[in-house]
Amino acid sequence: MKAETFLPEDYRPAEDEPFMNERQLEYFRRKLLDWKADLLEDSRDTIEALQDSTRNIPDVTDRASEETDRALELRTRDRQRKLVNKIDAALRRIDEGEYGYCEVTGEPISLKRLDARPIATMTLEAQERHERREKVHRDD
Repeated sequence: MKAETFLPEDYRPAEDEPFMNERQLEYFRRKLLDWKADLLEDSRDTIEALQDSTRNIPDVTDRASEETDRALELRTRDRQRKLVNKIDAALRRIDEGEYGYCEVTGEPISLKRLDARPIATMTLEAQERHERREKVHRDD
């Protein structure tokens, strides 16, 4: 087990430092872990709320409204579950030394993109090409 990398509170990755050095990797690891913890806490809160709100509502309109709210909440939680899987994959890439590099081109992903979307696996250009191809094939 390696020693924890010191990271000042106000640290932000900068273009003028070596790409994916220890501090940058630690910055993104913490960002991903914090994000994951928030998502898991939200999921626990949702489960508790759904268990607490299980009741028989006599008014059909109120019942339909509550069921719609529940369905929406469950869809949101499912998306968040998938997001947790992507966060776990990003953490694995950090451990394997592959984080921050495009899975298509092998080029570095910009720090601004990673800061905005730390689970990104492609450069912006590669992502745009992928989405254009996906759209063309979907229209067939």
